[in-house]
Amino acid sequence: MEIIKKINNIALARDAKGREMVVFGKGLGFPATPYTLQDLSKVQRTFYDVSDKYFALLQEVPEEIFLAADDIAEDANEELDCPLNPNLPFILADHLNFAIQRTRAGMTLRTPLAYDIRHLYPNEYKLGRSALYMLRDRLQVDLPEQEAVSITLHIINAEAENSDMHATMQSAQVITELTEIVEKAFGITLDRDSFNYSRFAMYLRYLVQRMMQGKPLPADAGSRDLFLAVRRQ
Repeated sequence: MEIIKKINNIALARDAKGREMVVFGKGLGFPATPYTLQDLSKVQRTFYDVSDKYFALLQEVPEEIFLAADDIAEDANEELDCPLNPNLPFILADHLNFAIQRTRAGMTLRTPLAYDIRHLYPNEYKLGRSALYMLRDRLQVDLPEQEAVSITLHIINAEAENSDMHATMQSAQVITELTEIVEKAFGITLDRDSFNYSRFAMYLRYLVQRMMQGKPLPADAGSRDLFLAVRRQ
């Protein structure tokens, strides 16, 4: 492995196949670069496909926050059955760094659509809550509850291809309004904690994503048969 550029204990490297990656490990930044790293046991973590816009971030975020963010991203990778943006650890590290600074300064920010996010994305929200407990134990910082929603939003955003935070928030708002239309039309109140609502919201999520991406389902015979079956049920 060739170490190309050093950034504290994090370095930009190139593997045996010529692929660039970010590597983390004690002492990687000591020798003058470039150099060939012979003892690969010094490498504790590796990150491929990292956007170069996050390189400067590595100099600003404390090491313990970056490692915590990577562990949160790793938990998300294990729990969610979909590919995630490889830049998620860096995005989370940037967010957590400022969130911790705000908390220590006594500042709080209101997170819009917090109630809706909790119910529309229960698996991601569970990861966000777990992240708060982990940060409390590891960094001795007690982030406010709304930060669980913020972390959840970053995880949701990492799930969606070519998405951004605005699109994620917009999608959640649309699903909330669609739910209210259904409730008003049938004169009912949906139990947002129920399995049935979770399944209903999941279908709406995919519908909204397809519409925002301009990718409707093909109007073939199979789709019509499915529609008729669902309508009857």
